[in-house]
Amino acid sequence: MSTEPETDEHALAVALEYEIGTREAPRVTAKGYGVIAEQIIAVAEEHGVVIEANPHLAEVLSGVELDESIPIELYEAVAEVIGFVLRASGKIN
Repeated sequence: MSTEPETDEHALAVALEYEIGTREAPRVTAKGYGVIAEQIIAVAEEHGVVIEANPHLAEVLSGVELDESIPIELYEAVAEVIGFVLRASGKIN
């Protein structure tokens, strides 16, 4: 019997960075499975970052290298997530 909390080894988290007002595409700034995914989520929550649960998009984004811009094929899907985050955070209506 383990006293450690259970971890979902299949949990996946991908963090994106996007600066409003720039023409730069969002970049993947963190990604990981299991414990790493939980840490990414915990840091986001600590900093008040809105989290969007989208397993299919996260899986595709996990293939993007760290600090690389998202591919053009994902612009529309990521734009929807960014819109959700901006509305949820009250930065746009």
